[in-house]
Amino acid sequence: MKKILIVEDDQVLREQLMHLLENSGYEAMGVTCFETVREQLENTDADLILMDINLPGTNGEALLQEYRKKHETPVIMLTSRTGEMDEVLSMSYGADDYVTKPYNPTILLLRISAVLKRAVKTEGVQMYGDIEVSTVKGSLTRGAQEVVLTKNEMIIFQLMLDRRGEIVTRDELMTALWDNDEFVNDNALTVNISRLRTKLAELGADKAIETRKKQGYQLL
Repeated sequence: MKKILIVEDDQVLREQLMHLLENSGYEAMGVTCFETVREQLENTDADLILMDINLPGTNGEALLQEYRKKHETPVIMLTSRTGEMDEVLSMSYGADDYVTKPYNPTILLLRISAVLKRAVKTEGVQMYGDIEVSTVKGSLTRGAQEVVLTKNEMIIFQLMLDRRGEIVTRDELMTALWDNDEFVNDNALTVNISRLRTKLAELGADKAIETRKKQGYQLL
């Protein structure tokens, strides 16, 4: 269960956020004493922080800038302001996203989910079912068994994993591979897909990639 720390001085809004997050499967924690907010941020084990810009005795943007000197925990700024400058400052100080009030609960939850997913990729580890995908090691691991992917195979699998359940066209895959050192033509793409399927099959996922005729491929 992902933990989310709410740094919001409006008690009603803070409690609404906690209720929304808990009902959505998160563990929610709220800062109530803003005299010690820096210490609470320093010691939190939260996976993500929701931070208001207007806080008693301090400014959320300045607090974020200070926090970013030591920590990489994702932060989404919450504000009733609508000026572009606040958004620019928040992002330049290290915010991962910026949401204005009154927020749409569904949109906020989608933003939180997206930021958490990006954070997982930054750490270099994702999951495909019970298979661990390490972009740092360039490998797939299931239990004690590990298979190593080539650079091209990892690029292909990463794109399909990011869009799991969707059809990814051959053109999209070719575009993703365009900046790679090795020139990739249409035949080479077919070979890479075949090799990736073989490696997935070694881990018991022999039907992971489905060919959609005249459309592309789909990661099931």
